[in-house]
Amino acid sequence: MVSIHGHRCLIVVLFTMLLTGAVQYNNSVAYAKTTVVTIGTGGVTDMYYLTGGAISHTIHAKRKLHKVRALVEPTEGSAYNVNTVMAGHHAFGVVRSDHQYQAWKGLAEWDEQGRQKTLRSVFSIYSESMTLVVTEKSGVTQLSELKGKRVNIGSPESAQRRHAIDILQAVGLDHQKDIQAEAFEATDTLRLLQNGRLDACFYTVRHPSRTIREVTSGAFKVRLIPIAGPRIQAWLKTAPYYASSQIPMNYYPEAIHREDVPTVGMKVTFVTSIKVPVLVVYAIVKDVFDNLDQFKKLHPAYALLTKKSMLEGLTAPLHPGALKYYLETGLKP
Repeated sequence: MVSIHGHRCLIVVLFTMLLTGAVQYNNSVAYAKTTVVTIGTGGVTDMYYLTGGAISHTIHAKRKLHKVRALVEPTEGSAYNVNTVMAGHHAFGVVRSDHQYQAWKGLAEWDEQGRQKTLRSVFSIYSESMTLVVTEKSGVTQLSELKGKRVNIGSPESAQRRHAIDILQAVGLDHQKDIQAEAFEATDTLRLLQNGRLDACFYTVRHPSRTIREVTSGAFKVRLIPIAGPRIQAWLKTAPYYASSQIPMNYYPEAIHREDVPTVGMKVTFVTSIKVPVLVVYAIVKDVFDNLDQFKKLHPAYALLTKKSMLEGLTAPLHPGALKYYLETGLKP
């Protein structure tokens, strides 16, 4: 016959077993639960949107292993993505390297808000290369020969114009004194080059570019001029949001030269917030870098990517999850 005391002990044991089982069950459910994150990109026809899709596609294949899924959301673009990541509306954002730099330093659009101290970089992707196109008739074969020429540097207040002025200043040219600077929209440049109203134009664009393909196949023969050399390399050390890049001329078979063109450009980068969990960021970086060959096939703009180049143009500190992967693989000493 079991005593009352014995009954009470039995009940306590059974209750403890049930409670332990419930906790274990809940833990297993939590462990199995997939973390869903959002990526702020650009317009649905924009390369930023396609890039967010490429990252999402790459990590989707490993979702059962890492328990991470990424949803791509169209947005107003780079600067907007910085702000939504900082506000917690997106976990990740596709952001141009100069905007990353400005946000981290509290410059330009972030002058009043101050430094975005929780911004973290993850990796960079393709380059938006500074492309200097000149007509054959102009006789220009190098950057310094733009002096006295009619050069479109972009419309007032545009990023295009700021980039062109940066390059000119780097080689000692004053856009107000040394060239005949024009302020046309980039979309007008093709027509103006082809009808002889311009000798040259600066154009910031990813490659391959339909616009550059069209201008190199027009009636007026054109060439792409290198933006390189000791003065450019020295200047790059003062402008960490720029990085060296290269324009493959096999993209433009009707240009009058076949040699690839060294240049510089803005990096399109992938950013997040320090508040995003380490293991989530680590999983995304690992999936992209471990499957880089497959990732590069998703768009021609990714063709020249290397693991080393994907750490260029980053000015905000690396997120600990990204750093964990780079240290494990020797990409960071």
